[in-house]
Amino acid sequence: MAERQEQAAPDAVLTRIGQVVMLHHGGDREEARERLLGLWTELGEDGDPLHRCTLAHYLADTQDDPTDELAWDLRALSAADELADGRNTGNPGEAEDTGDTGDTGDVGQEGAIAIRAFYPSLHLNLAADYVKLDRPDAARTHIRRARAACTVLADDGYGNGVRAAIGRLELRLGDGGAGGGESWGPPRQRP
Repeated sequence: MAERQEQAAPDAVLTRIGQVVMLHHGGDREEARERLLGLWTELGEDGDPLHRCTLAHYLADTQDDPTDELAWDLRALSAADELADGRNTGNPGEAEDTGDTGDTGDVGQEGAIAIRAFYPSLHLNLAADYVKLDRPDAARTHIRRARAACTVLADDGYGNGVRAAIGRLELRLGDGGAGGGESWGPPRQRP
């Protein structure tokens, strides 16, 4: 029974994050930010990297200041890198199993695979942050990384939306950019 509860716990955290994201998408940005910050406090800086990545990714969307948004997006990327590299299982003091199976402890191979599919969006968001902060060279670096990471995206609504947003931002950053108030950036819903 305890093993079954441990397996359900990660899903419960992602479910809670998803519920707060729905609140944000419903237009209550401030309440969503407060609830996500509460979850961040619960998880802690050394919590499960999949949870920290997901949470920081969505926390960035609730920020009013572009510098704060960048800081959260950088936290999301750092947590993704931890999971992809198998550096953190979310269980301090436990040995990590990073053998030939690719298992990264309790987050497992599925978490590492899920994170790889998150990279295009993570880099896209960082590129958009750097555009807002008038740092086009940093934005170009991340938009190139986003484009390179797209190979893992499925040919579905999410994958096509991320690829389209990357294309729009690439145009904006190019010599003949998309200017003129055209919508660009990551596929985020903001009030």
